[in-house]
Amino acid sequence: MLYRFMELTLGSTLRTVFRPEVVGLGSVPTSGAVIFAANHQSFSDEFFIPIAARRQVFYFAKAEYFTTPGLRGRAMAAFFHGLGQVPVERGDTRSAAAVIDVGMEVLDAGGGLGIFPEGTRSPDGRLHKFRPGVARLALRSDAPVVPVGLIGTREVQPPNSRRWHRAPLTVAFGEPLRFGHLAGQERSARVLREVTETIRESVQKLSGQDYVDSYASAMKLAE
Repeated sequence: MLYRFMELTLGSTLRTVFRPEVVGLGSVPTSGAVIFAANHQSFSDEFFIPIAARRQVFYFAKAEYFTTPGLRGRAMAAFFHGLGQVPVERGDTRSAAAVIDVGMEVLDAGGGLGIFPEGTRSPDGRLHKFRPGVARLALRSDAPVVPVGLIGTREVQPPNSRRWHRAPLTVAFGEPLRFGHLAGQERSARVLREVTETIRESVQKLSGQDYVDSYASAMKLAE
């Protein structure tokens, strides 16, 4: 119910103000488990994918967003729940496995799961190396992976800015990728990289970005 309210209010407002161009909507399953794998340019990405897909998309979020005490904390938790955020604990050796488990819960329930395989927003606008978590989820769940290319969200909300700006914006969906023929091979590093690269190449074709064969988080640490 909260998601429906957010869709009718915030979603409608963002569609009216930013008028995103949506390409390939027919590639998006209208129901059932699906993984949306997208490039990550801006905080606004998490808003425009479900707006364009016209279905609820769940994302991972820090657990502390949901546990802050007081009225402000409850309001924050309600807001993130309304956006489709699911809390995950971070900061220990079990966190990566916990994220996969939470993602599987969403997919097992027939939900749409949004993932940014770069792991963080691009520091320079280019597409960076994908992490294999998206491949693990695809192999374990057998859910289709819909690649998503986001174009223009970096201009909507530039780096280090909290302000949003009207700018040309495109959300492009690619044909669903299926990896059922590789089921049961999640433990193979070669298979994980193969699946990850297949997804990355599909996203890059949609986003049109230059590719950098290094992790975005590593570049941030080096700066």
